[in-house]
Amino acid sequence: MASTSQASSSGARTAHPEHLGHVIFIAAAAAMGGFLFGYDSSVINGAVEAIRDRYDVGSAVLAQVIAIALIGCAIGAATAGRIADRIGRIRCMQIAAVLFTVSAIGSALPFALWDLAMWRVIGGFAIGMASVIGPAYIAEVSPPAYRGRLGSFQQAAIVIGIAVSQLVNWGLLNAAGGDQRGELMGLEAWQVMLGVMVIPAVLYGLLSFAIPESPRFLVSVGKHERAKQILEEVEGKDVDFDARVAEIEHAMHREEKSSFKDLLGGSFLFKKIVWIGIGLSVFQQFVGINVAFYYSSTLWQSVGVDPTQSFFYSFTTSIINIVGTVIAMIFVDRVGRKPLALIGSVGMVIGLALEAWAFSFDLVDGKLPETQGWVALIAAHVFVLFFALSWGVVVWVFLGEMFPNRLRAAALGVAAAAQWIANWAITASFPSLAEWNLSGTYVIYTIFAALSIPFVLKFVKETKGKTLEEMG
Repeated sequence: MASTSQASSSGARTAHPEHLGHVIFIAAAAAMGGFLFGYDSSVINGAVEAIRDRYDVGSAVLAQVIAIALIGCAIGAATAGRIADRIGRIRCMQIAAVLFTVSAIGSALPFALWDLAMWRVIGGFAIGMASVIGPAYIAEVSPPAYRGRLGSFQQAAIVIGIAVSQLVNWGLLNAAGGDQRGELMGLEAWQVMLGVMVIPAVLYGLLSFAIPESPRFLVSVGKHERAKQILEEVEGKDVDFDARVAEIEHAMHREEKSSFKDLLGGSFLFKKIVWIGIGLSVFQQFVGINVAFYYSSTLWQSVGVDPTQSFFYSFTTSIINIVGTVIAMIFVDRVGRKPLALIGSVGMVIGLALEAWAFSFDLVDGKLPETQGWVALIAAHVFVLFFALSWGVVVWVFLGEMFPNRLRAAALGVAAAAQWIANWAITASFPSLAEWNLSGTYVIYTIFAALSIPFVLKFVKETKGKTLEEMG
């Protein structure tokens, strides 16, 4: 049995799929949830000031309306794993697509501020589901030789979604004469910005009908023949599929049936591997990356940048985000996950420290001094670049790979929920922290970036080149 499993693992590791294009399509379709994740997360950036003006609210209340979606994200992430284990990965994607669609329509047609907040929570629930199901599904259908690159499709889709949302917002703003509250298609421009998400949401739902169920889920519900067919589609014909199914089944039965209780262990509540996943998620957010995507326009305007230029800088940042993600996709299977994370941490420390230095200077005529202004702008792009080529991608790859089979969906859900809670903490606190001390805020983010280095060195194990059945 051991020799069969070992041979199977080796064959799965080296096999090249005969229909790689089909595997890429499957991963890209699943990653459409990541696109919606990025789009829905950042589209609000173009509507912040319009919402403030229409509902006449202060920064603290506005921050809560923006951040409240992240509570929905945490709930969605925490429950998606269990839902996926019960009804399948594909059905879970279809539920998320419906929630994205409903949220887009509701957000575009709110009756009041509480109403808008409610629709944002529903959209957040969909994002949370997509954040769990995307990487888990891609990891489960990808041949090990390609898993890192295919797993990074999730982050690539997220950053493309961010960039497209900024581009669409800019186009709609121009169509409305540069006024976020200008009339457009019978609505205010910001409402159209939020409503456009219906298009990719419907596309996501349609694509979910064109891709197969995860072979690991099929094995878990006894559909072995269908699992073999899908394994043949994604791993090629030169594999002993009976041995592969037996290997998957054996790995899934090594532990008791997955439940939240199975994640518990020791005197520190969770098992060590779950805490490592939570740590990766928290560090990814506590460096302040989403400040760049939720508040970038407001941030640059606060240090004297013209509003039009602030929207342009938001877009250039999103392009740098894509460039960094492409770099990560190229190197994640060549260099490995752990080295990329360490390189990114060092680069983020440098970028954030320079931003903290630049923001420490007093404004002159409402603007940063010229030298400090350029340093802040360049450092912000350096920070985003190093985040994108490292933590933006490798955390999702790690979370899709690092947990034992039977714990994967539930453990990934807990780690992703922690990520959304950390995201909410950063998003909700930034306006108040920035008013207290903008430079000091960036010093805090710099400290977390620095702390991520010893965390990775001590606790995180490389997962490059291993089958999912070898994890744990």
